[in-house]
Amino acid sequence: MATLEEATTIILDRIGTTGCERVPLLDALGRTLAEDLAAPYDLPGCDTSAMDGFAVRSAEASPGVRLAVRAFIPAGTTAPAPLEPNSAARIMTGAPIPPGADTVVPFEEVREEADTVILPSPVTGESHIRLRGAEIASGATILRRGTEIGVHQVSLLASCSHAVVPVYRRPRVAILCTGDELVELGTAPGAGQVVNSNAFALAAAVKEAGALPEILDIARDSREKHLALLAQGLKADVLITSAGVCGGDRDLVRGALSELGVEPLFWKVAIRPGGPSACGVKGNTPVFSLPGTPSATLIGFELLVRPVLLKMLGRQTFFRRRIAATLEVPLRNRPGALGVVAVQARFSAGKLIIEKARSRSGRNEPFTPNALALLPKERSDFAPGDQVEALLLAPSLAMEE
Repeated sequence: MATLEEATTIILDRIGTTGCERVPLLDALGRTLAEDLAAPYDLPGCDTSAMDGFAVRSAEASPGVRLAVRAFIPAGTTAPAPLEPNSAARIMTGAPIPPGADTVVPFEEVREEADTVILPSPVTGESHIRLRGAEIASGATILRRGTEIGVHQVSLLASCSHAVVPVYRRPRVAILCTGDELVELGTAPGAGQVVNSNAFALAAAVKEAGALPEILDIARDSREKHLALLAQGLKADVLITSAGVCGGDRDLVRGALSELGVEPLFWKVAIRPGGPSACGVKGNTPVFSLPGTPSATLIGFELLVRPVLLKMLGRQTFFRRRIAATLEVPLRNRPGALGVVAVQARFSAGKLIIEKARSRSGRNEPFTPNALALLPKERSDFAPGDQVEALLLAPSLAMEE
């Protein structure tokens, strides 16, 4: 039985990224850059005004001097005429500095009279001018491979005219749930039946991680059905199965995967719930076989599958943040395995407080966790006031600290 750390190391060492694809700029939002990108030109492309004002020669701009306003230069002008001696040019923010000028005096710092401007104070060269290439020099790297593309990265890429962006391809993730007891979503379950909720929970988790879920048909309890649907799932970049791995008479997944040539990497992980989880590979396709209990399925996904998807997507960080948390409720663990409890937590005075916990791992209660409490395998009882490690699930919770 592998520890959680051993299991994640084993599979992460075997899996690489999905490779590069090029997408339109807006489609790159939320994706990960697959190549370094450079600026194709200087930003700004010429010396430009940083203020609305008057372009002048600093050598001529003595206090009290009167300069004739000979030109108007709006933003968008491409080739302004040279500034005449002993004159000024009215200039707008972003407009190119005319040849001969070396400073801009803001409107509010001068006095205008008819077609002249009077400078009451001394000025210095290069005031209120954005020099060519001051923001980004041509050829400079603007974003590195592995950068997650957000709004500010889109703005930067657009400024450098990168209309098409190289990103890591989103892995296709096939999801296969097994069991005769399952009925499809939208069907009222009869006695002994269960709605196939795991398929949609896993699909949502896959999508939240940035990958593309594909829900397969339910694998009924026959070897032939398992073989056919597993073979279909192995055509994806990742295959996740739910239920059928615990070793019962109708737990057919492991045997069928073996028949299909999947190389086992580990079976059973020292976590509870989620312990009877298995992982294997066929070619470059990782296969995760998770338990069928809803909470155990999502815990197995969070701890084992999600880090692999993030690596395939080219992310630099595979794991969510873990921090110390103080209990307000008692928790119990059965020694021998890492206890994983879905909890609700909040920050108070800069400290994370666990205020509520799912009462039973086997029930998919109306309970929305925002963290997982991780209970050491050596202890069984944890009282209010005790500290445990917590894994933060909700981005909003992570930002509260």
